Amino acid sequence: MMPPFREYIVANDDKLVIALPKGRILKEAMPLVNAAGIEAEPAFADPDARQLRFATNHPHIQIIRVRSFDVATFVAFGAAHLGIAGNDVLMEFDYPEIYAPLDLGIGKCRLAVAEPVDMVESDNPETWSHISIATKYPEITRRHFAARGVQAECIKLNGAMELAPVLGLCRRIVDLVSTGSTLRANGLVEVEHIADISSRLVVNRTALKTRPEEMSGWIERFREARDGA
Repeated sequence: MMPPFREYIVANDDKLVIALPKGRILKEAMPLVNAAGIEAEPAFADPDARQLRFATNHPHIQIIRVRSFDVATFVAFGAAHLGIAGNDVLMEFDYPEIYAPLDLGIGKCRLAVAEPVDMVESDNPETWSHISIATKYPEITRRHFAARGVQAECIKLNGAMELAPVLGLCRRIVDLVSTGSTLRANGLVEVEHIADISSRLVVNRTALKTRPEEMSGWIERFREARDGA
């Protein structure tokens, strides 16, 4: 059970804080951020920079750069007002204080079940009743299989999921798949689709209520940036 949500906005000033994810999605997100009229200070593009909070061309707007899984938490608890997060993260945490009004159409991939190639011929997913799965997404995985009446024992890993079957940790994994090349390189194959994934603009619901014109304005700017991409 998730702990009770604390409704507050961390606001020691009136700055608007936007949370962006590190890694691959950031490269796809920045053209949209820039098209929406937000440009980060030069240190943001410096791979050697150690800071995580950056000024922008708007004196009242700051960008924070955090792990993709943490974007949702920063926005949900009001430490950031806006953010960009994959719907895999939103599905996993299911925070009630996050509003996701806009699919940005970036970071497209899928969440899937995979297993070793040599299991496929003798395996029938329709006969599963109890399975052990390594995944970064235990909540999504349990809900997906529970809907089919299958009990899923999830082994939580934060990366290198493809090693789990290879090293005998468990035979199946649930992970994000883009081209499938990593699965093939490790002798795995997709056997079940769970969800299509893309990145969304997310907004803290309390910020939307207390700063409605500002939040709605930025939602519309990102919509225009997406449509004009």
